[in-house]
Amino acid sequence: MLIALGGLPATGKTTLARLLAARTGAVHLRIDTIEQALVRAGVAARPVGPAGYVVGYALAEEQLRLGLTVIADSVNPLAVTRDAWRDTAVRAGVPVVEAEVLCSDRAEHRRRVRTRTGDVPGMPLPGWPEVTGREYEPWDRDHVVVDTAGRTPEEALASLLAAMAPGPAPQARRR
Repeated sequence: MLIALGGLPATGKTTLARLLAARTGAVHLRIDTIEQALVRAGVAARPVGPAGYVVGYALAEEQLRLGLTVIADSVNPLAVTRDAWRDTAVRAGVPVVEAEVLCSDRAEHRRRVRTRTGDVPGMPLPGWPEVTGREYEPWDRDHVVVDTAGRTPEEALASLLAAMAPGPAPQARRR
């Protein structure tokens, strides 16, 4: 299966993806890591544009075809990127779960943006104006929503897992 996580920076996507990968043994593909590797290699400059996503789609499809579950971790800000992740799953013949990670508490989100430290060497972190000013299209189809505000990472993971399971999801919602 492909689990495509999206959401603005500092909402908890990577933390959630890492916990999910550790719990399930899934492959974690992080677009930030791919983009910074392209910059370090000298084949791209910031902003990288679609190149990191295109590499991510190819890597995900290859891993999915091997029978592995893949967690795609990216801002996934546009309908075109969301469609591309979905198309990747279709080509590989696997189901896809699309999940938007958000932090509904604006003050908490801003605090996270201001206080987080980078873990991808050389990659600059966006400030609050860059996070709130970036292009981010509303989701236009059914997807899982995980709100990390006021929750521990483990609680957010439980919410995602509950939303992915058959039946009602008490802590996450589908939109």
